[in-house]
Amino acid sequence: MGVGVISLTILGLLILFLGSGIWVGLSLFLVGFFSFLFFTDTPALNVLTNILWNETNSATMVSLPLFIFMGELLFRSNISVNLFKGLTPWMSFLPGRLLHVNVVASALFAAVSGSSAATTATVGKITMPELTKRGYNPSLSIGSLAGAGTLGFLIPPSMLMIVYGISANVSIGQLFIAGVIPGFLLALAFGSYIVIRCLINPDLAPKGETYSWSDRFKALPLIVPVLFLMALVLGSIYLGWATPTEAAAIGVAGAVIIGVLTKSLTKENFWDAVIGSIKTNCMIMLIVIAAAYVSVAVGYLGLPAKLTEFIGTLGLSKYELIIILVIMYIILGCILDGFSMILMSLPLALPLIIAAGFDPLWFGVFLIILIEIAQITPPVGFNLFVINGLTGINVGKIAKYSLPSFVIMLFIVIVITAVPEIVTFIPKLMVG
Repeated sequence: MGVGVISLTILGLLILFLGSGIWVGLSLFLVGFFSFLFFTDTPALNVLTNILWNETNSATMVSLPLFIFMGELLFRSNISVNLFKGLTPWMSFLPGRLLHVNVVASALFAAVSGSSAATTATVGKITMPELTKRGYNPSLSIGSLAGAGTLGFLIPPSMLMIVYGISANVSIGQLFIAGVIPGFLLALAFGSYIVIRCLINPDLAPKGETYSWSDRFKALPLIVPVLFLMALVLGSIYLGWATPTEAAAIGVAGAVIIGVLTKSLTKENFWDAVIGSIKTNCMIMLIVIAAAYVSVAVGYLGLPAKLTEFIGTLGLSKYELIIILVIMYIILGCILDGFSMILMSLPLALPLIIAAGFDPLWFGVFLIILIEIAQITPPVGFNLFVINGLTGINVGKIAKYSLPSFVIMLFIVIVITAVPEIVTFIPKLMVG
């Protein structure tokens, strides 16, 4: 059977299973199983047992549930409430005022949670009722939250970066550091958009309380716990004191200590954090194992090598290749979650990227930003559903409000493609 027929059959099976509403992990497992069954002589279940061991028997993989647990602990404590109170006086003098709390709080919480959905839910739970009560424009307040909430994937520590690093054999520590400047630029772009819109139409952000410099400095202690945890996790990695896995354990210990000191960590919400972490980690690990199963099946069939060879014969420039990949990932983002996008596409995309002369480290950050875009594109944009749960507003309307954030993230993709040193500069210093 020809490569084209096999490829179309596998793609058809994937669309069939995903379209039928079956879990993503189970859909991928079925595609891998039938690929082995129909197109190879290899025992399908024997391969699966090897993958189960190889994909989970890794010290690096331990960092994933630890970062998830840290985010759950912070989500269920009053650290996020204090963060809003601490940021409010500092944002009040900017055009857009408290709308900037969406962006800054998301960036800070992203630096300790590693999850886009957790960042959006935690920040939105606090900011949306306040912004609505004070009469802020709903399209700008919801749109800024939807966009800024995606920073949980880009600003380290990021669960998606861990998965990419393991799959692409790229240093997770370097990936974490590589996301810092692009994450800052993206947050700055979101904030700049708010400033421009509110300078054009000041009524979008009504006037509120005024704060003195004394009020601002008094509010700083409320922000300190998050800054302390950021320094603890990222500082230990950058200075070489800890591996990402060890830094994750340090972060969990720090979150517990902060929760105890602030008297916001009870037995009940600690147990809720444990259960939430188990559920999230099981979902992710099912996808990781199933996607690896599909990748091995596709590798047995030689499809990645043949696809790479085919695209090589097209004579595409490296930037034409990037345009094709951007379009492909935007389409994939409409139907898949970020973990599935990485694990399903990497065996095909990474050889093309390396052959075109791009750095796999750079491609990791490039891919994460495209996955952030997927968080706000219907019908499977997770952030849209999180905000829908917080506000009750129609998902289609939230997607419309998020369109400026979509454009801003595409702009950042263009910027880091034109100037890849934005991504690679600090990691190179880290190696030195």
